[in-house]
Amino acid sequence: MSASDRAILIVDDEEGIRTGLGKFFGREGYEASLAATPEEAIALAEKSYFAAAILDVRLGGRERGNELLSELRSRDPDLSVVMVTGYGSVESAVRAMKDGASDYILKPIDNARLLEAVRRSMELSRLRRDNAYLRRELIANVYSHDIVTRDPRYISLMDLADRVKDSEATVLLSGESGTGKEVMARYIHFTGSRRDKPFVGINCAALSETLLLSELFGHEKGSFTGAVERRIGKFELAHRGTLFLDEIGDMSPQVQSKFLRVLEESSFERVGGAKRIEVDIRVIAATNKDLPELIRRGEFRSDLYYRINIVNLRLPPLRERRGDIPLLVDYFIAKYAGKYNRSVSGATSEVVELWSGHDWPGNVRELQNAINQAVLLCRGRTIDLATLAVAQGQIGALTAECPPAGAEDEDLESFTTLKGLRDEVTARYERRLIEAALARNGGNKSKTAAELDVTRKTLAEKMAQYGLDVAPHAPGLTRDPSAG
Repeated sequence: MSASDRAILIVDDEEGIRTGLGKFFGREGYEASLAATPEEAIALAEKSYFAAAILDVRLGGRERGNELLSELRSRDPDLSVVMVTGYGSVESAVRAMKDGASDYILKPIDNARLLEAVRRSMELSRLRRDNAYLRRELIANVYSHDIVTRDPRYISLMDLADRVKDSEATVLLSGESGTGKEVMARYIHFTGSRRDKPFVGINCAALSETLLLSELFGHEKGSFTGAVERRIGKFELAHRGTLFLDEIGDMSPQVQSKFLRVLEESSFERVGGAKRIEVDIRVIAATNKDLPELIRRGEFRSDLYYRINIVNLRLPPLRERRGDIPLLVDYFIAKYAGKYNRSVSGATSEVVELWSGHDWPGNVRELQNAINQAVLLCRGRTIDLATLAVAQGQIGALTAECPPAGAEDEDLESFTTLKGLRDEVTARYERRLIEAALARNGGNKSKTAAELDVTRKTLAEKMAQYGLDVAPHAPGLTRDPSAG
């Protein structure tokens, strides 16, 4: 516990009690500041931080302690306050607790009991602060709902989400894997009227039918083999909040039927239970499948589809919003540079152009993963083609920055052909390596091939592929008759 966490304020108009409590708490390792009036207490609170306060209800012959309690708590809602009085009443105690006091003790004061009350009050206050901090961290890092876009089509989807986020309407999010359906679900929840309530998610494709039923509904002890204790299900955990069902198209017909009943009745029973449990939940479902086609094949209930499809938001794939890729690149670079404590501040125009031209079959999730790798492996301030080559494992232990001619001393072990983005990264990087090696060797193909550890034939093929035939008087290159 830090010094500031041991600072307490003692306010009592009886000097003997005030001084005695100050000495007592001092012996217990606390730093006590003493005040006889509310005015003195407020003056001290303006200058110093206190983790706890002990306030007499009656100050100067009047019950001014509760007024002081309200004033101190308005300045610091996390302040732990214990009230003491020689004139106890139920009304006074109730008022103090409503105003934020954590305990209420009668005089004559039992010092041991008061010390325990202060310690308990401070611990509860600390837990509240920690919970608030963890909630902020959880929202920022796990439940991130930042949407980065300037795409008109996507902005229109957000406008629609804004119009329904405070309603009880179920929302169906559709689109390819990686398009950000869960991020949109979190956006609807954490910017809507249920933001302070639970956001509970479950992937319907990741669990068997039996496990999914248990996860959603919970179960009673002994309801099936292995049910050694009662389990609270997602429906109960999401009470008054939002339940996000990812990959709802993979839900079995039996679970679909039970889920539809919960939607219609707002109640359910745990597996193996008979007690009806009422719930207030807002449902957001997501799928990358064609639900109408599943309905035609008899694999998805049409009545459930119409029940969850009150509002349908189809999230476009990244290849249909390429203008957002530079924004996403900057966003994810900043995110992972902070996470890994790296000084990476951006990517070269060549890399951004390369990423912007790629189709990204895995959509935003795939782009995010690529940037995560690049930031982690980049040795400089800027992600370039060499960084991507290292990230994709093509060039061995090459430095993550492509140095100027004369500084590259790594061998190109092999020329590897990959598909999609890897093809282009490899090709661009190979061309730059060959150009630099040719310059260092005065255009001599034999020496260049030896430096790159490839055959002369392979080098010739690559030079032809990249249009690197050495002209007799090319700037920076000297034609060697033996080069052929």
